[in-house]
Amino acid sequence: MGLTNLNSTHLSSAKITAAQDAIVALEIALAEITFNLSADDRKRYGSINEQNKLFVNKVHDYNSSQPNLSSPEVDWEEFNRDHSSRKNMEAMISRLEGLITKMNNAKTLHDYDNYQAALVDYSFTTYKAGSSASGFEDKHKDLKQFFLKSSPPPPSPEDKK
Repeated sequence: MGLTNLNSTHLSSAKITAAQDAIVALEIALAEITFNLSADDRKRYGSINEQNKLFVNKVHDYNSSQPNLSSPEVDWEEFNRDHSSRKNMEAMISRLEGLITKMNNAKTLHDYDNYQAALVDYSFTTYKAGSSASGFEDKHKDLKQFFLKSSPPPPSPEDKK
């Protein structure tokens, strides 16, 4: 028999509600700084790659350690606020991505458990339908659609030659 119940840990209703409330609180806390960029905007403004981030960080370092070498035409207070915000968001995004990965892994195990249990139920239904037990024939017909074997595509005219 295959592995079943790979994830038998389930959140209580209270914990689900707490997690949903935390997500709402996070959405509210970040509402003032979140934007929906169009694909064109993302392409236009999202051009800062890893090399350019290193460049920005180096300019930030020079401004912090040797401000006399910095351009007077740059609003350095705003530059530093932007730099700090980017670093904070990057850290939060990293943590959220880690959480999302863990949640996807847990969901994958629950999906697997559900599918294995559904296969066991389908086998039972097939058995009971074969014994003419009441209601199982209709259930079997309804579930059988998920196990139809696809036929190979018809040969093309070139294959017949």
